[in-house]
Amino acid sequence: MCLVGLFSVGAFAQQTKLVYLSGTDKDHTVKWEFFCTKGMNSGKWTEIPVPSQWELQGFGGYNYGHDKKKSDEQGLYRYHFKADKSWADKEIQLVFEGVMTDAEVKINGQLAGAIHQGSFYRFNYHVNNLLKFDADNVLEVTVSKQSTDPTVNDAEREGDFWVFGGIFRPVYLKVMPKSFINRVAIDAKADGNFGIDVFTGNIKSGDKVSVQLKTLKGASFGTPLTYSISNPADSIRLTGKFSNPSLWNPEFPNLYTADVSIVRNGAIVHVLNQRFGFRTVEVRKSDGIYVNGTKILIKGVDRHSFWPESGRTLSRKIHLQDIMLMKDMNMNGVRMSHYPPDAEFLDLCDSIGLFVIDELTGWQQHYGTQVGRKLVKELIVRDVNHPSVVFWANGNEGGFNFELDNDYAFYDPQKRVVIHPWSNFNNIDTKHYPEYSYIENAAKKQDILLHTEMIHGLYDGGHGASLDDNWKLIRQNPRHAGGFLWALTDEGVVRKDKKDSLDTDGNHGADGIVGPHREKEGSFYTIKEVWSPVQPKKPDFTSQNIAIELENNYLYTNLSDCKFSWQLIKYPLATDKKSGFTQISSGKLPVALAPGKTDSFKLNLSSNWKDADALRFTATNSQGREIYTWIWPIKTTAQIANKNLISIVKQKSKITESEKENAYVVVQNGVTYTFDTKTGYLKTVENSKGAVSLGNGPILAGVNQTLQSFKHTKTADGGIIVESSYVGESTMNAKWLFAAGKPVSLEYDYTQTGTANFYGITFNIDESKIKGMRWLGDGPYRTWKNRLKGVSTSVWEKSYNNTITGETFIYPEFKGYHANLYWAEIQAGNSSFKVYTDKSDLFLQMLKPDKQRTSFIPHVNPPFPEGNLGFLNAIAPIGNKFKQADSMGPQSQKNIAVGSKASGKLWFDFN
Repeated sequence: MCLVGLFSVGAFAQQTKLVYLSGTDKDHTVKWEFFCTKGMNSGKWTEIPVPSQWELQGFGGYNYGHDKKKSDEQGLYRYHFKADKSWADKEIQLVFEGVMTDAEVKINGQLAGAIHQGSFYRFNYHVNNLLKFDADNVLEVTVSKQSTDPTVNDAEREGDFWVFGGIFRPVYLKVMPKSFINRVAIDAKADGNFGIDVFTGNIKSGDKVSVQLKTLKGASFGTPLTYSISNPADSIRLTGKFSNPSLWNPEFPNLYTADVSIVRNGAIVHVLNQRFGFRTVEVRKSDGIYVNGTKILIKGVDRHSFWPESGRTLSRKIHLQDIMLMKDMNMNGVRMSHYPPDAEFLDLCDSIGLFVIDELTGWQQHYGTQVGRKLVKELIVRDVNHPSVVFWANGNEGGFNFELDNDYAFYDPQKRVVIHPWSNFNNIDTKHYPEYSYIENAAKKQDILLHTEMIHGLYDGGHGASLDDNWKLIRQNPRHAGGFLWALTDEGVVRKDKKDSLDTDGNHGADGIVGPHREKEGSFYTIKEVWSPVQPKKPDFTSQNIAIELENNYLYTNLSDCKFSWQLIKYPLATDKKSGFTQISSGKLPVALAPGKTDSFKLNLSSNWKDADALRFTATNSQGREIYTWIWPIKTTAQIANKNLISIVKQKSKITESEKENAYVVVQNGVTYTFDTKTGYLKTVENSKGAVSLGNGPILAGVNQTLQSFKHTKTADGGIIVESSYVGESTMNAKWLFAAGKPVSLEYDYTQTGTANFYGITFNIDESKIKGMRWLGDGPYRTWKNRLKGVSTSVWEKSYNNTITGETFIYPEFKGYHANLYWAEIQAGNSSFKVYTDKSDLFLQMLKPDKQRTSFIPHVNPPFPEGNLGFLNAIAPIGNKFKQADSMGPQSQKNIAVGSKASGKLWFDFN
């Protein structure tokens, strides 16, 4: 069955008709006959859905680009179709959107043309003379996974990504009148100057070419441009000037269509619609990158075209999902790494609004000049009219064929700048994975900076970790144009040969902000906050007139186009068994603020605002999508603790004590506390239900100490105080207070000097008993010292998981550091208990994340204390794949103790 799509407007005879021989995407395929020469399911004729990657359909063999030995099977495709007899006088082209890697194409046993080499590029053949009209036609395609051109293999199949085989993008017939418009190339400037190159076939003397611009709603824009043909040529150029066009930019992606027609004797012979946008891109040497006269700062990400079950065969749904993920992170740019995407992805970037770098494949090795010139042409001919494309990239990280650099301008009337990602070329330094010091020192030079890869996101490292510091530094340099985080998604492929398990090829593919199925890691929300185009400053709640300072970091948008609202909220008590918060009042804040400006706005909170625990502030963009929601505390940690402790009703029973060998035992309210007199630690806790999963503490994290003294005394009101003092590398004092009618409390203080990954106290809990936790604090994701943004204060709850970021994909992770603790309920069945603190900025360490199973990279495996339940004043930063943490900025340094005494107080409820 052939699928027919109609493109363009006007009478049927004037249209271009697309007749799909394959399906249109991964979810809409057509079965073709198929024979695989080697590997899985080889040596027999069967069927395969087209488009697809044959490995993902159970054929051939899987390979990652780094594999030394690669499978080299071929796939033989065969498909029968009927050519309508009405096409006999038409121009017919057979179009392939993408084939990996070499494609030999035959129709009815005859070659359609030269073998095509190169996987990611649209190519076509003129096939009028090969077709049988009103009869059966046989299309045969022999696809070789390994190219006979070694430079194609070098550029495409030796890179740091999965390499597949197959007809992975759609195949169709393009049916046009005999005199036709083949394609156009548009240059539409922000000042209204307009030029269009029209490429025609079989045009005749006396014909006219007409161009009418229209809005997307179909209204004519300006007067038509016309060109009378006296000497037929393959291409003609028309120019004009249009007044006050609505400009394209990623915040206001205004688009038009150009209706391009061939007119003969007053009748339209053929019409082609081409969507485009008016915009001007400038690279001003030693100044910056400008779009429509505005200096831009790109907040971008590198994106592989990938889905676990279908490889690089995607769909509109996936493209849209990825773009919306970028928009939700407040990004405005995306780099195609390391190959051109589906054309539909660029269509969506045009209409939704993203800056795009479009890239010729070449991962550290490049195409030969002969084949490279063909592929450069195919790349630009297909993508030239996308206003979202602001740069061409000629390869990646040394995979640059310098002989191709000037070819881009042959086909691009906009003369976009060509960059070499990783190097300093054409006045743009695209340094990959810069350290903080590189960005700092680069500000002293005159180069424009645009990091085409930065802060590599292996496992849970990179990405949001250190972004806050690096972005502040980037914004200080007027010549810095931003950068692209590596990378959007984990490339985890479903292996048909390994029981459908997900394979990221060790640490090679586990580098996404989101997982293979777009599961959000913690960095997702950190990026969302750091890159928010609205940056508020926490209000001063001691002021009589409470106001909020806002900074507008949009490039083109006045904040009057956004909406702002506030909520006063209260948190449930730990004993309420609830999560989230309760709103007690709300309001809206009108704001008008030009891009790049900062101002303060009175909030006009309701009169009961002091009853609230916190203020919740939400910014929403003009499309109704949340920019970000911030939560700032109104009540102090001590006030929250006091409110919770008052709610705990304890029977004023007698507190008893006893001693036995190496043990001191206190019983309060039916709970038995056993202390080890040799170490001073609380050893065990038992309530009426049995042993509670807490003991062996408090220990000063990361410090060797010896017990100096252990003592216990009775108080006048019948209470007991148990005290332990420690000396060694640091000093610590721990005091347990048992008082009638109150939960047991622990007061502690310590003095530490020098640098350390963490400071604070720890206990041990039995991980096997832990079912989950509910807590008031920052969440729901864990934090690192250099990734504290992207979480918000609320009562959160999550079940236990043993997620290893980038290897398993249940998020948020259960284990790790959790910031800004108020109280926590450790859910462990009969061993459950609650803990409260009045200390602000305290971190809860919940267990210790397991190491990656595939490989160990120390930069992304920060240290944890020996104990697995910690109450910490400082925690460790995390690095990225290529850089250890301390090279990535101030927040990424180890903690420095100044020698002053740190103190804290915890209350425990074991009933």
